[in-house]
Amino acid sequence: MALLNVYLSTKIPPKPHLSITKPSLSIPHLPSLSFSQCDKPQHQALIPNKQLVEDFAKTGFLAILSVSLFFTDPALAFKGGGPYGSEVTRGQDLTGKDFSGRTLIKQDFKTSILRQANFKGAKLLGASFFDADLTGADLSDADLRSADFSLANVTKANLSNANLEGALATGNTSFRGSNITGADFTDVPLREDQREYLCKFADGVNPTTGNATRDTLLCN
Repeated sequence: MALLNVYLSTKIPPKPHLSITKPSLSIPHLPSLSFSQCDKPQHQALIPNKQLVEDFAKTGFLAILSVSLFFTDPALAFKGGGPYGSEVTRGQDLTGKDFSGRTLIKQDFKTSILRQANFKGAKLLGASFFDADLTGADLSDADLRSADFSLANVTKANLSNANLEGALATGNTSFRGSNITGADFTDVPLREDQREYLCKFADGVNPTTGNATRDTLLCN
């Protein structure tokens, strides 16, 4: 008990007051960055050139448009080399097709099947009928100046009053059985056997040129 009294009577020094001061955290001021402050190469790498983007977009659009047109309408991709662009006229089966009165200057009918096709009164200056089949076609009153009939089959065709001045008729071009009354063959380079054959039936005067068919064929 005496020891307890001694312990209680002993003064216990108070605990010292601890003062904790929070350190002041100051973040140093960082300068704001903008693309204008960056060097030029970095700026161009981050932001694509506007003109380059526009050119790329236009190129892609034109490519898609071209492909769509090609698969949608083949005639738009290839018009046959002439003004008749609504459909292809080269290497086609155009049997019985009506081209009467049309303007078909330099139109391309190469290797096409044109049996019984109607070209009456059509303007066919410089048109190509190379290796085409014109059996039974109506070419009456047509303007065929400088047209190419090389290797063409023009048998049983109607060439009455047609103007063929300067047309090509080389190779195995055949006019057998055709009506050539009033046709003008001036400067057409016919084979001699073809010329002799046509002279047997040549007759009439071309209403446009005023030339007699026989004279244009140099018939005796």
